[in-house]
Amino acid sequence: MSVPYEVLATGSTGNAVVIDGQILVDCGVPYKVVKPVAKALRLVLLTHWHGDHFRKSTLHALAADRPALRFGCCRWLVRPLVEAGVKPANIDLYDFDHRYSYGNFTVEPVPLVHDVPNCGYKLLLPAGKVLYATDTNNLNGISAPNFDLYLLEANYEDEEIQARISEKKANGEFVYERRVLGTHLSKAKCDDFIYQNIGPAGEYVYLHGHVEEEQA
Repeated sequence: MSVPYEVLATGSTGNAVVIDGQILVDCGVPYKVVKPVAKALRLVLLTHWHGDHFRKSTLHALAADRPALRFGCCRWLVRPLVEAGVKPANIDLYDFDHRYSYGNFTVEPVPLVHDVPNCGYKLLLPAGKVLYATDTNNLNGISAPNFDLYLLEANYEDEEIQARISEKKANGEFVYERRVLGTHLSKAKCDDFIYQNIGPAGEYVYLHGHVEEEQA
């Protein structure tokens, strides 16, 4: 089974992924990027408030152009959403260990490990099962066996980032990569999770690759 998806943007300059043509996960891009798919959206899922995942101007425009559109998030994003211009009545508040129904699909938030509160999402759709997770040190405690689509961060290769750290330390430069090690998922950890969970027909997509001096 293949779940349709479109990566509108990924990385430190902006993140936004459309799943099954109707769900937007993350909204850290200009509205012109989202506008071509906006009419078909039923739900916008937000993860955390960093600007490459949560752009207030775009959320404001979406809420204005689509007055009935639903916005789903955990409690740390309710106030930022309201400040962006989303009506409280249009916000669906999620708690961990709960699954939320939207008719023909369900949403379940999963906790992630970043330097601000963050979550990923499990989606159960008619087209298949999806896990979305970025900006996290690890995926400990998350189980997604035989899902159809894994949209996961693979931010850095361990050897490459250690080499950059050593070089910058030797040159007396600011070592941004130290923060990356604690707040983003390595390709090795991503691959381990995929190998432990993916079935023979599963598909995976690497997201949020490391860019020098990114500010995610």
